Amino acid sequence: MTDLDINPLPEDRQPIMRIMPMPADTNADGAIYGGWMMMQCDLAGSIEAQRCAQGPVNTVAVNAFQFHQPVHVGDLVSYYAERLRVGKTSVTIKVEVYAQRHPDLLACVKVTEAMMTYVAVGKDGKAREMPQNCGC
Repeated sequence: MTDLDINPLPEDRQPIMRIMPMPADTNADGAIYGGWMMMQCDLAGSIEAQRCAQGPVNTVAVNAFQFHQPVHVGDLVSYYAERLRVGKTSVTIKVEVYAQRHPDLLACVKVTEAMMTYVAVGKDGKAREMPQNCGC
């Protein structure tokens, strides 16, 4: 995949969050740390998981994580989260990440995608059942 492999942002949904990485988030080669990307994906996934659980969640598994393109300082990074599976106490979320490389482009490159599982937790920190209606 190259910078010429541009994709439109998903039109059928809104990003759950957007962020612009800063110079402090780069590795020695000038690209954004993979760990920073993982943290942001976990945050984006947890927002959707909390909606579904109607309360706190904990990350229990990173089922898959794939980096397609590096992210650079100045990219506007958009995170899209989608529920894949809702279980008795857990929810699996897919997060797709797009980077807008140039402010004048409306199309973006897909840079990362991940699948993570979150468990709903009660005040005691233990797993609790997911609500029947699973969020909005």
